[in-house]
Amino acid sequence: MTIFYSIDILQWSELSDLNQNQLKELLLSADPDWQHVLSYLPDVSLFIMFNQQQDVIAELCLLQCNHDEFEIKNLSVRQDHQGLGLAKLLISHAIEYVKASLGSKVWVKTGNSSLNQLALYQKCGFRMSHIQRDVFKSYPEPIYEQGIRCIDQVVLSIQLDEMDASS
Repeated sequence: MTIFYSIDILQWSELSDLNQNQLKELLLSADPDWQHVLSYLPDVSLFIMFNQQQDVIAELCLLQCNHDEFEIKNLSVRQDHQGLGLAKLLISHAIEYVKASLGSKVWVKTGNSSLNQLALYQKCGFRMSHIQRDVFKSYPEPIYEQGIRCIDQVVLSIQLDEMDASS
């Protein structure tokens, strides 16, 4: 059985109300602070994965920081579609988009307690850069993952010219 998924690169304002609501749910599963999400949402390219029924099942928000650096601001896959490699596929699409835009580096930031995400990004070629202490300490509700309080932000990056040289 073949499962069909499409990936579109869109802006928030281009989505229907239904798709905005579906996307909001995913965005909040990756970052529970809606005000923070709203701060970058108008400026990102949304890589949105749809199923055959045109439901949003996965998303990646990519922000261009300057002329050659980009940041993955948010990445989430609907729970019933996790474990199928969709996050890796979105990351791969985003990296190809950055290369086509003549970008040289992609950044991603995640919580110290996000062990699955840290593993995913490293499997996709990202390397740890540094840690920003106490970033999540002021969130309205404490975040816990796998019994670990999320307090610090781990910053990873991938240098695309180094990635091409090692291929």
